[in-house]
Amino acid sequence: MAVPADDRISFTDQLLFLGQRATGQELAMQVVWVYERAVDLDGVRRFHENFGYGLFGRRIERSPLPFGRHRWVAAQGPAAELDIAESSRARTGLSDWLDERVQLPIDPEWGPGWHLGVLPMTDGSTAVSLVMSHCLSDGVGALQTIVDGVKGSKRDFGYRPPRSRTRRRAVADDLRDTVSAVPEVARTVVTAARQAFGRRHEIARPGPEKAAMAPVPDRAVVAPAITIYIDVDHWDDRAQALNGASHSLVAAFAAKLADRVGRRRVDDGAVTLHVPISDRVPDDTRANAASIATVTIDPEQVSTDLSGVRTAVKAALNALREQPDPTLKLLPLTPFVPKWAVKRGSDVVFGFADLPVSLSILGDVDPVVARVDGTDADYVMLRGVDRHVTQRYLEQRGGLLTVLAGRIGGRMSITVVAYHPGAQNSKPWLRQLAADTMADFGLTGVID
Repeated sequence: MAVPADDRISFTDQLLFLGQRATGQELAMQVVWVYERAVDLDGVRRFHENFGYGLFGRRIERSPLPFGRHRWVAAQGPAAELDIAESSRARTGLSDWLDERVQLPIDPEWGPGWHLGVLPMTDGSTAVSLVMSHCLSDGVGALQTIVDGVKGSKRDFGYRPPRSRTRRRAVADDLRDTVSAVPEVARTVVTAARQAFGRRHEIARPGPEKAAMAPVPDRAVVAPAITIYIDVDHWDDRAQALNGASHSLVAAFAAKLADRVGRRRVDDGAVTLHVPISDRVPDDTRANAASIATVTIDPEQVSTDLSGVRTAVKAALNALREQPDPTLKLLPLTPFVPKWAVKRGSDVVFGFADLPVSLSILGDVDPVVARVDGTDADYVMLRGVDRHVTQRYLEQRGGLLTVLAGRIGGRMSITVVAYHPGAQNSKPWLRQLAADTMADFGLTGVID
C-alpha cells in the first residue's frame, strides 16, 4: 500500500509525546472486561490478533533533527504476548491486579504500545485488561479500534516500516519540511510574543499556595482508582428529576466530588472542569483529536438542581466554538520547544493553579465494545490513568481528580482517580467519598 500523503504526527500529538519524555509521566488508557464466568480464550486470542491495526498498529519514530517533525511507522499485529495469569486471585484482589497491569511497560516509540492480560478469579469470574498508550490514540479512537478488533476489521494506514528511511534521506526530508514551514513558524513566533505579553502575569505566577510542609519524597505513587456502576434507567430518572440530562448529571457529580476532595478555586470557590470534546472524523489518523472545553461550576446547589450546570456546560461549548483556545495557534512551534519549557507550558495551558478536574464524557458506547471474547461482559470499566507519577509531582500540582463516564451494558460506568495532598489517598477513602457524593444526588449503585 502506498505511504499516506502525510505520515507526520500532528503538532498536538508530538507535544504530548515530548511532554511525556520531558516529565517521565505517561498517560495511558485501560479498558477492563469482567465476566461472571470463564471467558472464551479463543475469542480473546482472536481479539488480541486483530486489535493491533489502525491507530494501534503503529509507533512514533523521531526525526533525526532536534527540531524535526516525528512520524508514524507501522507496528501491526500483537504488540506483546497475550498474558494469561498463571494463578487465580480472589475477586477482592481485582483492583490491585488492574493497577499492576497499568504499570507494566508500554512505550509509543519503542513498543509495546499496548498489552492485553487475562485474570481468572477464585469465584469463577474472569477479568480481561487492555492497557494502551495515550500517545497512540485518545478514548474515542481506542473504542473505535476495539470495535474493529471484535469484528475482525484490520485497518491499514499504509505507514512505512520502522527505520525504512536511511539517515541521509530522513535528514533531507525533515530539513525540507522545516524550511517549507519557516513562514508559518515566523508568523507563530509573532503570535507567541503577543500571547506571552498578554499572559505575562499568569506565566509568572506560582502554583496553588500551600502551607509550609516537610520535603515531599520523589517516589512513585499510584493514585487510588475506583469504578462506579449505576443502572442507566435509575441514572436518567435522577437526572430528569433534577431538571437535567445525563451529561449535566455527570458534570454535577464530578463537581460535587471535587468539592469533597478539596479541588475548588481559592478565589471564588468554583470548580473548574476540563472536558475533552472530540472532533474525530472517519479515517482520522490523529492520535488525539479533541479540543478542551472549560466549564466553571458552583458545587453548592448542583445536587438539588442541574439547571445551572446545563447553562454552564452550554456556555462552555459555545465559547469553544466561537473562541477556540488561542494557545492552539502556537502548535507549529512544537518541534522547537525545549524540554524544560514543555512542562512549564503545560502548567499554564492546563491551568493547574485552578485545581482543575479532568472530565471525559463518552456518552453511549457501542455495545460491541463489551464483547472482548465475542460475548457481552457483565461489567466494563473505562479508565484513564497516569503512569510513573511521583508524590512530589502530585503534591506540587495540588493533587488530581479524573472522572471518566460512559454508558455501556445498561449501566453508567464511572471511573474516578483521585489524589489530595494530606489525605489518606486510599481506595477505601475514595470509595467513601464516592458513596457520599452518590447519596447527595439520591443515586444508588455498586462501587468496585
